[in-house]
Parts: sequence; C-alpha cells; structure tokens
Amino acid sequence: MASQAALNRKRNGESRTVTGDEAVYRSVYDAILAHKLPPGTKLAEDSLGEVFGVSRTVVRKALFRLTHDGIVEIRPNRGAIVASPSIEEARQVFQTRRILESAVIDRLLGSITADEIAELEALVDDEEAAFEGGDRVRWIRLSGDFHLRLADLAGNNVIAEFLRELISRTSLIIALYETPGNSACSHDEHRAIIGAIVAGDGAQAIDLMSHHLEVCEDKLKLEGKAGSLNLADIFGAKKSRQE
Repeated sequence: MASQAALNRKRNGESRTVTGDEAVYRSVYDAILAHKLPPGTKLAEDSLGEVFGVSRTVVRKALFRLTHDGIVEIRPNRGAIVASPSIEEARQVFQTRRILESAVIDRLLGSITADEIAELEALVDDEEAAFEGGDRVRWIRLSGDFHLRLADLAGNNVIAEFLRELISRTSLIIALYETPGNSACSHDEHRAIIGAIVAGDGAQAIDLMSHHLEVCEDKLKLEGKAGSLNLADIFGAKKSRQE
C-alpha cells in the first residue's frame, strides 16, 4: 500500500526519484493489482533482475517487502510466487478486519478533528476520481488508504500495523477475484462512514463499516488459475543495471 506520507507528497506536488528495490517493489505490486500477475506466478530473481537492470540482492529486498505485505510467498528451494489466497483465507481476512475496524471507529469517536475529517473526505474524492477515470490500480490503492488512514488516526499503532498487512492482502484478493463490472469497495460507502463519524453516531458508523466489509466480501468471486508468464513481456524492456 502507498503510505499516507507518500499520498501527501503526491497531493503537495512533491516528487522523488525511485530507484533500486523501491522501483521493483512498486512495479510488481502494481502488476499484481492490475491482474498482470495472477496467483501462483513465479517471480524469478534472475528474470526480474534482468528486466529491471538490478542485482539479485536488490530484487530480493523488494520480494521480502512484498512478502511482508502478504501478497508474495517465498517457498524454500522454490523461490517467490504471487500469493494464492484461498477462499477460507479471504473469509478470515474480512472477518478479522470487521473486528479491528470496529475497534478503530470506536477509538476515533470524540477525538477526530475537523482537519482530519477534511483529509478523509479529500482521500475519498481522489478515490472516486480514480474510479471514474478507470485507473484501477490507483483506485484500489486509495480504497485501502482510506481504511489505513482511519487506523492511523485512531492512535493505536499495533492495530494499524495489523491492518496494514490485512489491507495489502485484501487489495490482492480484490484485484484478483473481483467479479468483472462489480466494484468491491465503494467510495459512496466510505462517505457514509465519514458522515456517521462526524455525527458522533458510533453504533451507526460501526454498523456501516461492518456492512461495507461484508459487501466487499460478497462481491468477490474467489477463483483463479496460475499461469506461466514471461516477466519481460509484463514489465517491458531491460533497463541499465543498478546495484
């Protein structure tokens, strides 16, 4: 997931050069969200190194980060593959999120500021714009960022860290198993949650969040097959080597 700091940098017009493992990390993550890398796809270090013009050490760092996000698995003596979340795992992810995000809202009530509300509303505006503009990868990122920002504002770092991993896994599940033409995570529902928080109606806000996550889960078609893919075809021409 894009961090809130990165999101703020983008809004403020700041930019920085992305090199090394960060470039590999972002490219592989976005390719997974864009359906270019289905579950079970092998992510060979040598092939990725050639594609991005970096060493295996750099690729390994990126793959380790993706493993921490829960969207790549590294298997002993078999290397890295795109994670293949089972139906049961997907259900457990959403169940756990319902529990944690209810706790997040409970902590937020009475402490959230007007500036923080405005920030959440701007985030949903960006999410809606990405959806309407057909930018699927950015829309999925921003959808996750909304939930992450709620967790950050709640002020419990342990819950926020758990959610960060769960939301990354959810992004993979949504990207891979969303029914065509049936958006899983709705920005309209995000707006309704904000409205209940602003009104100070904790019970309504928690009910809306729980229902929102249930709807996201119900819209998924948890099926998919691994394929044999050429990584160079997906990521383009080889770049100059970076250490």
